[in-house]
Amino acid sequence: MFDLKNIVRPNIWQLKPYSCARDEFKGEASVYLDANENPYNDSFNRYPDPLQLKVKEEIRKVKGVEVKNIFLGNGSDEAIDLVYRIFCEPKENNVVAIAPTYGMYGVCADVNNVEYRSVLLDDQFQFTAESLLAKADDKTRVMWLCSPNNPTGNALDDKEIEKLLRTFKGIVVVDEAYIDFSSQASWKDRLGEFPNLIVLQTLSKAWASAGIRMGMAFASEEIIGLFNKVKYPYNINVLTQKQALDTLRNPGQIAEWVKILLNERTLMQESLAQLPIVEKIYPTDANFILVKVQDANKTYQHLVGKGIIVRNRNTVQLCGNCLRITVGKPEENKILMQELKNMK
Repeated sequence: MFDLKNIVRPNIWQLKPYSCARDEFKGEASVYLDANENPYNDSFNRYPDPLQLKVKEEIRKVKGVEVKNIFLGNGSDEAIDLVYRIFCEPKENNVVAIAPTYGMYGVCADVNNVEYRSVLLDDQFQFTAESLLAKADDKTRVMWLCSPNNPTGNALDDKEIEKLLRTFKGIVVVDEAYIDFSSQASWKDRLGEFPNLIVLQTLSKAWASAGIRMGMAFASEEIIGLFNKVKYPYNINVLTQKQALDTLRNPGQIAEWVKILLNERTLMQESLAQLPIVEKIYPTDANFILVKVQDANKTYQHLVGKGIIVRNRNTVQLCGNCLRITVGKPEENKILMQELKNMK
């Protein structure tokens, strides 16, 4: 049986969080004299809603997740860091992750002084639950999975994810930053089955809002309570909340952008396949393509010289001579393809 209390750091479980008047008072008041704010400069003079309830209500409508199961962070990176701070005792606990994957899991482990153990994916960029469990011990608190994965682009095997969720007695995080570009179902729809599951999503990718820095974590009410206990009181500012509301209320526009990008992704794959410098194009469920070329460093420097920036993944495990290319607007993709054709 999964017991949340057994894997939370004791000091966090016992923590009495900072409480502001906006936590204690719910609703609208006519006079606010509680937070030592300047009464002038309306719209910006008041602290933001510490629990972002209006934004979460819009997310509930779009994502089908109850407000009590939603945490909003300053990008998904805040939620990633909180997982370490809540569940991992520095110098004592460890986490297990696939490799290659999103680099911030490892960076946050280093920041929090937590051992980070990685398990190499196979030649299809897939994993097995057994391989991750074999790397774990009684001090392992978290398993990190990114699906669709970054930088490989592919969705991970759902059967192996489920096996891990049913077997591992710690937290399993499934980072779905690119889920809106994938045909695979989101794990957020199965939160009720797995009390040890945390699903991460973001407004930075399909929702075209990387600049406002808003990430989402979906989990049990108990886990979300721990996130809210440990986070800084006003972690999402007024401007971000306002822009998030405007974006979330226009899902039709997002769906249209995703449709365009998926079509462009197919066109790019077809065009890349015709280039002599391209050796392999990996399958992708994201808004980017991992491409193996003859000489990644040379190709990268050529593109930089033309003012085109892609991501050189040549030094990443399993990604030798690979470039990660984001799908852009049609006109941007045409410029990229023309410069690749000009490579000698």
